[in-house]
Amino acid sequence: QVQLVESGGGSVQPGGSLRLSCVISGFTLDSSAIVWFRQAPGKEREGVSCTGSQNSGSLYVDSVKGRFTISRDNSKNTVYLQMNNLKPEDTAVYTCGADHQGVCDNNLLTHPARYYYTMDYRGKGTQVTVSS
Repeated sequence: QVQLVESGGGSVQPGGSLRLSCVISGFTLDSSAIVWFRQAPGKEREGVSCTGSQNSGSLYVDSVKGRFTISRDNSKNTVYLQMNNLKPEDTAVYTCGADHQGVCDNNLLTHPARYYYTMDYRGKGTQVTVSS
């Protein structure tokens, strides 16, 4: 059974840090691109970051560049999203998805809502709240 399970969310003050994890079971991570999306209440889903398979590169939305870092540990079948210098506008439910095409797709940035539904698998999300 395929599962993507996110964890690591929580409540932090502005400027704080969190590390999200996306643990994959049911398939091996090394041939898939893993994508992080987020959705805040009343707002459209946004693509946040992607890590491609076989060192094929990564993508970040402009608003998180320099603050968020995506990484993968294929031996643990886990992808991480290290989030530093968090801002209130980062508040959202963060969801990971798996794209078996293996390469980060620019649709993550240009058409994230549509791209989300093309994911081969998706998790249920973890809440991140940034507030003073």
